[in-house]
Amino acid sequence: MSFLTASTDNSYKPYVNGNTTSASYWLNWRVLLCALWVSVSMIFALALIWRHEDFGRANRRDRDTERETAGTLYDDETWSPCLKGVHPAWLLAFRVVAFIVLLIMLIVTSFLDGGGSIFYYYTQWSSTLITIYFGLGSLLSFYGCYEYNNRAAGEKVDNVEVDSEQGTYAASEPRDNSHTIIAAKNSLQHSARKRANIWGYLFQIMFQMNAGAVVLTDCVFWFIIVPFLALNNYSLSILDINMHTINVVLLIGDTALNCLRFPLFRIGYFFMWTITYVIFQWILHFLINIWWPYPFLDLSSSYAPLWYVSVALMHFPCYGIFALVIKLKHSLLSRWFPQSYQCPK
Repeated sequence: MSFLTASTDNSYKPYVNGNTTSASYWLNWRVLLCALWVSVSMIFALALIWRHEDFGRANRRDRDTERETAGTLYDDETWSPCLKGVHPAWLLAFRVVAFIVLLIMLIVTSFLDGGGSIFYYYTQWSSTLITIYFGLGSLLSFYGCYEYNNRAAGEKVDNVEVDSEQGTYAASEPRDNSHTIIAAKNSLQHSARKRANIWGYLFQIMFQMNAGAVVLTDCVFWFIIVPFLALNNYSLSILDINMHTINVVLLIGDTALNCLRFPLFRIGYFFMWTITYVIFQWILHFLINIWWPYPFLDLSSSYAPLWYVSVALMHFPCYGIFALVIKLKHSLLSRWFPQSYQCPK
């Protein structure tokens, strides 16, 4: 099993730099500046969410005008593939397989680590979040397959009714009447399209939180942690490498298939996810003198304020990278499948 966990002598072992439970560790200018950066980030995130998120309130407020807002989400967008004619079962199959793979990796990693200490790391927080995302997505896709089959059966009945009406009134009605009936029926179906419930919004939010979190996690790992480990002759396990590659591959795969929107204001949730992790680490170290999972979180370093503001600013390019992936998807698929591409832009 050594190839999974790496050798004990060459693996990275975090160390405690000072007593994190002492008053002197927390009552200084470094912690004050770091707390300021975290507070500013929190205010920014909450302001974005408060201003733009509606959780379906627009469904009640704008029922007559059907005005869409930045946070609008329809029920079928959580389980529909991005191409018309593709059965939701394909998206369901992908999400179920992704959920099983991620869950097995999470369990194996926790078992090999020997306990819950692995959840000190942001990587495992993000891995848990994306596992929950695919689990909830699987449930929504199961529901979507049921809805899709019901709609398909209803359309068959409606087509039979339209044909019978055409046969009955063929002598007195013009032939274009059938097109009028079908157009009216399609208009009625569009107006009856319902907004997503709380589970749909939660799923959408997790999608956009994961979009930023997996990019941030992998960027920090490959561009900061791996060079640090290499310089100090530390080794990486196969599980470490897999945890920082499979997550983004599976999320991009789901992105290519799904029909979810990507409003930029939901970067606020990505900020709040990271802020929650930082506050958890602060509370934990305030109560227990324990090692920091990442050296740049250590508040005893004189560079701590610079590290904290740098990580906060990294949220923008990390989220922006995934936003570009979404735009690339819209551009390519709408060009390749102009008649069947149905994702809202």
